Amino acid sequence: MPIQRLPVHFDADPKKVILLYLDPGESERLGRFSKYVNEMSDDDAAKFYKETTTLFSHRHRKLNETLIEHAQRGLSSLNESFDFSEIQQLVFGSLLTKEYSTESAALFNPSIVEHPDQTGLAAGETRFVLSLRSVGEGHISSVGFMEGVIDGSNHIRFTFQGPWRTPGVKSLPKGGDDDHYDIRFDDDIPLSERVIFPQAKSESMGMEDLRLVKFSDEGETKYLGTYTAYNGSTILSKMLETTDFCHFNIRKLKGSQIDNKGIAFFPRKINGQYVVSARQGGEKLTIMRSDDYMTWNHKELLQEPTRGFELVQIGNCGSPIETPEGWLLITHHVGPMRRYTLGVTLLDLDQPHKVISILDKPLMEPLESEREGYVPNVLYTCGWMQHGDSILIPYAMSDVACGFASLNTAEILARLLKNKK
Repeated sequence: MPIQRLPVHFDADPKKVILLYLDPGESERLGRFSKYVNEMSDDDAAKFYKETTTLFSHRHRKLNETLIEHAQRGLSSLNESFDFSEIQQLVFGSLLTKEYSTESAALFNPSIVEHPDQTGLAAGETRFVLSLRSVGEGHISSVGFMEGVIDGSNHIRFTFQGPWRTPGVKSLPKGGDDDHYDIRFDDDIPLSERVIFPQAKSESMGMEDLRLVKFSDEGETKYLGTYTAYNGSTILSKMLETTDFCHFNIRKLKGSQIDNKGIAFFPRKINGQYVVSARQGGEKLTIMRSDDYMTWNHKELLQEPTRGFELVQIGNCGSPIETPEGWLLITHHVGPMRRYTLGVTLLDLDQPHKVISILDKPLMEPLESEREGYVPNVLYTCGWMQHGDSILIPYAMSDVACGFASLNTAEILARLLKNKK
């Protein structure tokens, strides 16, 4: 098979910590905290605060702002009011704050798109944005990012990642609700520092498997990313939209056919409609169309499991890549012993519900060195990117580490067209 693994490997890093509100719940903690702080002099509060900042100020970009925000959130929940000084608020906020390591359990299922900024590059280079599913305490999934450049020889260099990680700030647009909100990051926060952490009840246990695509329509470009919201018992298909990876709009997909996961947008409209591939139905690959890209009421069967290595289920692994011969769609296949492999399907350009060819065997399968991890025997990706004459595939190894592979576009097309239906 014409695919090459690149010498790039990165693991989960438990040092990546963000600050979260420590909810006191229905306990007596909030009253105990407020009473303790209210009886403090400013000198005592300053000493208490200094001890905290000595331990934590070097680990976070905006510690004070977060402590004040958490203090005000706590004070708003009290039945009585307190006239805390600023130093008292900082102490009160520290009692309502915790660190959360976003990657303490796992790092996997990357997706990749061209970076909005392609300036300052040498010939043959492409700057990219990599999104990653990070899993921390309580098996909660969040979205993290990395930036890098790949050159004409498939050498990859990552943009420097600083020590801090910062969650975005949630706001509600006009008419917004818990599943219809915005996330913003200050412009001075580097992309690799930004973490999109669950902010809605429907995703309280995770934002899973973001599938990014660079979407173009009538000369305008935006980035769409579908993901699975999970609350511990049910799933919901949602989408984020951005133009700059600084401001994100979070929306819930709707329609009678939104009943599972694994949705990925095609990178442009086809015959005037938005198109996605999906695993709606749970075990088969489908195609859906929409006029408004939010409402999905019709689906068509695209591909179902028939071969031994895919009998458990098949689904898409990200947005397709357009070629003159058709759409290249990367897929996943699950077979005996819940072993995950990757495959490729070639679809008609104008009628993407029509299959031209299906790769006769897996494109990638886990090597012996890639089988052990948080979830064994899983090789998976949430997207790939065209780069010159090749396709760059970031992939996860058993949910514990990530790497890259490169695929020659002409060679995979030749293989598919040789087996044309």
